[in-house]
Amino acid sequence: MDNKKELYSIPARFRRKENLHILLWLLKDTCWALDFHLMGMFMIIPTLSVAISITWQTRKLRSELIHNLAVVLWITANCLWMTGEFYGWDEGTWGSRHLALIPFGIGLSILAYYYIFLGHKKSFRKEMVLKAEALVREEDYQEAEYK
Repeated sequence: MDNKKELYSIPARFRRKENLHILLWLLKDTCWALDFHLMGMFMIIPTLSVAISITWQTRKLRSELIHNLAVVLWITANCLWMTGEFYGWDEGTWGSRHLALIPFGIGLSILAYYYIFLGHKKSFRKEMVLKAEALVREEDYQEAEYK
């Protein structure tokens, strides 16, 4: 498989949900930056829910699953840190800023595993392309059935 010609695609509904997730995440972080406590805390729910949903829907593609799991952990850490800043729990040894290092560290560890042991292997990349193509075909088949 020639890397220059390699095409990796995912079903459109996956991409739409990922794009929605970006909007939710930006809204949550904007509330954090503007110190809108109530709205920022509320935005944790849809932002984390969509991140978890994306992770679940990509579970058959290990490369996507690993990266999306890291995103869930990143958002979890981000929400922990934001909550601590809003309510004055972010300082000290056990403050939320330091506690956020736990999900940040787990996410980084998962990605390190991927890039050290999986991502560089041509056979793994080929397997992911084939699985992604199968998912796209399955998506096309389901859409045709609904019409």
